[in-house]
Amino acid sequence: MRNDLTRRRGSVLECGGPPPLSNVVRPAESSRGLEHSRTLARLRSGFVFVLVFSFSMIALAGEWPRELQAYRGTTPKVDGVVDAGEWDDAVKFEGVEGWTPQFSPTTKADDLSLVGWVKFDAKRLYFAFRVTDDVLYGIDTERWLPEKNPKAHELKREGWPWFGDEMELLINATHTWKGDENAAGDGTSWQMVCNLTKSRLDGVGKGGLLEGEPRSDAKAWETYQRWIKTGAMEAVAKVLPEGKGYIIEWAVSFDPCLEIAPGRFFTPGDKDVPMGLNIAVGDLDEKDKGAGNFGNFHHEDWFAGEKNKRTNLRQWGTLRLMPGKNPKTP
Repeated sequence: MRNDLTRRRGSVLECGGPPPLSNVVRPAESSRGLEHSRTLARLRSGFVFVLVFSFSMIALAGEWPRELQAYRGTTPKVDGVVDAGEWDDAVKFEGVEGWTPQFSPTTKADDLSLVGWVKFDAKRLYFAFRVTDDVLYGIDTERWLPEKNPKAHELKREGWPWFGDEMELLINATHTWKGDENAAGDGTSWQMVCNLTKSRLDGVGKGGLLEGEPRSDAKAWETYQRWIKTGAMEAVAKVLPEGKGYIIEWAVSFDPCLEIAPGRFFTPGDKDVPMGLNIAVGDLDEKDKGAGNFGNFHHEDWFAGEKNKRTNLRQWGTLRLMPGKNPKTP
């Protein structure tokens, strides 16, 4: 969902501790010894301050206490179908119970819930999501438009890529942030959208990838569009044969999408590599079900982060890319 809907401030790292050593005077100290002790105490305090300040300026991963691990596995076919055995070597997870609601809280699994899988091979990171959704926007309902943006379905920067039943994937490959900033819109950190009923490659009516945030930044918009058109990132969305939900399969190329340091992209190795991660699932139903919510959204649930702050890098959880294969693989 759009990053600039509301003003938000991230949490501030505050560090406390005992009073400075220079405030503690032992009666037996001579004046010379006392001055020497005070000088050492000031140096120690300054050293501690530098460490604390440096840590607070560049934090690691995401502060939200939720983590997914991913292991190397077989290469899935990105076709919107979860075939038998295709994701058995992946790490499985579930939502949206315990996730953060941006709008009306989800209270029933048959209203909105999901099962997800994550793994990687030699070149790409893969996610699959099986979403349960009792009412599919634009399929079970009319393709109604929000009052605040009659251009919501235009595939331009004025449109709303996340308007509809959709999922968003957000990754901070550098594993760092400096403050309350959102995704940069390049290989270091990004936010992309897979919509069930519209896409960059096939237009309105067929699901797939769309440029996410910050789409107000022309450079980010061009980067995202290039990834989609060149296949650097792929996603396929298909309605379940029985309805009442859909499947999304998503592939992310390490190069150019996971830039862990300037000019250096993730490659599997013998150590785990942490990255910031957030995931969102958006749910539009009939317009009146979202009354009082922005854009009449019914639900929008997030893997990590606080309401109104969930797109801040520091509010994300962690994706840990592990060495070797999943030890729990049958």
